[in-house]
Amino acid sequence: MFAMLARTNHIFIGEALGYAGVLRRYMSVSSRVIDIAAKDGELRVFVVSGEVSGDTIGARLMASLKKIAPFPVKFSGVGGPMMSQKGLQSLFPMEDLAVMGIWELLPHLTRFRVRLKETVKAALSFNPHVVVTVDSKGFSFRFLKELRASCQLQHLKSPIHFHYVAPSFWAWKGGEARLKGLSHFVDHIFCILPFEEEVCRLNGLPATFVGHPVLEDCLELNIEKDTIDWRIQTSSEDFRNKFSIPRGSQVLVVLPGSRLQEVTRMFPIFVKTMKLLKGSFRDLRTIMLVAPNQHVESYINEMLHHWPVPITLIPGSSASLKYDAFSVSTAALCTSGTVAVELQLAKLPCLVAYRAHILTEWFIRLKAKVKYISLPNILLDSCVIPEALFDSCTPNHLAMTLTQLIRDEDLKQRQIKSAEKVIRLLSPANSLVQNERGDSPRPSMIAASTL
Repeated sequence: MFAMLARTNHIFIGEALGYAGVLRRYMSVSSRVIDIAAKDGELRVFVVSGEVSGDTIGARLMASLKKIAPFPVKFSGVGGPMMSQKGLQSLFPMEDLAVMGIWELLPHLTRFRVRLKETVKAALSFNPHVVVTVDSKGFSFRFLKELRASCQLQHLKSPIHFHYVAPSFWAWKGGEARLKGLSHFVDHIFCILPFEEEVCRLNGLPATFVGHPVLEDCLELNIEKDTIDWRIQTSSEDFRNKFSIPRGSQVLVVLPGSRLQEVTRMFPIFVKTMKLLKGSFRDLRTIMLVAPNQHVESYINEMLHHWPVPITLIPGSSASLKYDAFSVSTAALCTSGTVAVELQLAKLPCLVAYRAHILTEWFIRLKAKVKYISLPNILLDSCVIPEALFDSCTPNHLAMTLTQLIRDEDLKQRQIKSAEKVIRLLSPANSLVQNERGDSPRPSMIAASTL
């Protein structure tokens, strides 16, 4: 289905970007899409993201597509503030889709059905050459399936369907077997973990390992460097001065999550944890990263008066402020998610915590086949990062574990050393030819080059 791009386009893009080696290997494109887009004089891309991390991925992909496309690119779809900055006018607030879990989803089913119908209708009206869904597989796969069925029913040419971030088939019993069914409505998967591409291909699903999107933080913040060593350049002293954080204070960065449901569940537990830590560390200060989700922002502002120690709020949408906050901190307390990889990139020791609806927790225990919940531990098959999950996610246990992590230098160094292994595993350099300057290619550019 996918053919090599015409030699003229290949040369044009390769020269523009300096990623000739990467493009020669990975620019597998539908000639039908290129031909039709060329005739139309534009490339129409319908993109859907339903959560904060996906919004960042989507925005970077949009920017990369604009850089390499030999004709204008038009976007439509669903996204958040980052994608809006790149020119997307979202059909509705992205937060309407930001629900995770099984039983947690039930109260929102009616709204989901309405949004699904709206999105399919909008996609058909936009008549895209390409559709890209980013993560949020619950909504994304239903949307792609409905869109393909609608095209077939109306005898329309279906756009090429790409999905960015492979579903975690490796985490669930029977997960790999379900990959075969995706090929009916997903034409290509962008994988962010090194072992996913081969498994997808073996199950009849074309796939490309593009590297973990968090690595792009490093590439953006180190833009003035000639080579990339996956180390974030920070301005810790400027950050301390700006937010009046005294030297010598014990700084703990707290990341309660990006979805309202998880923040409302974890925030009260974190409040009680801080009350216990306050007695052990008189100079304790906290920095909280607030996700760019309007519901999350409102909730945290309303609940902030319960926080028992000095706190500085930082917008999670600012990569530079986020990594500056990490650089002045001793350790981190985070809800399970993408942030665990960000903390690895920052070489900041952390504790991962997670609680869900009791029935969701039961389902996870029944169906999960991995021993850990955080990606670094899964990749290393070792509990390098302490995890406090389900019944063990209590204020007493969190406070005790954080105290050990803050005071025990050996524990911190073990995490820092393991972080280097994790980042190497997630780098696209494992499978891609680097450009002529030796720089690691951007995950979003590899994905854009594959479209």
